[in-house]
Amino acid sequence: MSVTRIQPRRRLSFFEWKEIFEYRDLLYYLSLRDIQVRYKQTSLGVVWVILQPLVPAIIFAVLFGNFARLPSNGQPYLLMVFTGLIPWSLFSNTIGRAGGSLVGNANLLSKIYFPRLIIPLASMGSVVVDGLVGLAVLVVLLALFGVGLGWHMLAAPFFLLAAFLMSFGLTLIVASLNVYHRDFGYAVPFALQAWNYLTPIVYSSSLIPQKWLFLFSLNPTVGLIEGFRWSVLGGVPITSTMFLSMLTGLVGSLLIGMAVFQRIERGFADIV
Repeated sequence: MSVTRIQPRRRLSFFEWKEIFEYRDLLYYLSLRDIQVRYKQTSLGVVWVILQPLVPAIIFAVLFGNFARLPSNGQPYLLMVFTGLIPWSLFSNTIGRAGGSLVGNANLLSKIYFPRLIIPLASMGSVVVDGLVGLAVLVVLLALFGVGLGWHMLAAPFFLLAAFLMSFGLTLIVASLNVYHRDFGYAVPFALQAWNYLTPIVYSSSLIPQKWLFLFSLNPTVGLIEGFRWSVLGGVPITSTMFLSMLTGLVGSLLIGMAVFQRIERGFADIV
């Protein structure tokens, strides 16, 4: 019979990843449960995963590409928008779904012991599945538009990983604080919507006046979106300011997220 010794962790110490690995079966089943619940009793099922990024991309391409005639850096506007929606959906959906995961699984938190980090990780599983489907659709679109392969495509996994890790850090902050203050759960959608407008998802950074470009580039998600877009479509690489802002946001969100989560996780079961 195995015995699990529960003791407080040191501040700013890293998570017990070995312990999480030991509970990998629980992580798998919770992830599978979230995926099944998400599409339960739907007629189209996984087709919704394809339609969710594709339909908005087509609408934006028609509005901004055909009617407004906004620049798309020499690429089809549909591809420019879709390559922006892929990393942004991974980023925003992770925060949106996993941010309320601790509150949504209050019954588990109060009954048995397991690494609390498993709950937000499991909620992120469905987002990863959606992202993989979106990437498959992107490959089809690239083939239809005749976009050739290039060495820059090797950088695409890096920017997707950066989007995942940055959203993971922010998810830890939101999920932890939402346990104590439920207002965070209501504020997150508004914050993500505002962040959406400040990020070049359906438009290109080339639209930003030069005098405002440096300030605009301080947004960490600008580097994420434009970096992934460049890695897929080619063109002009992102600026050093965009890249450094992205790395700063990534590292900062992870460190702060881990610190906040570890500091207050011991009280989760009592509060929820």
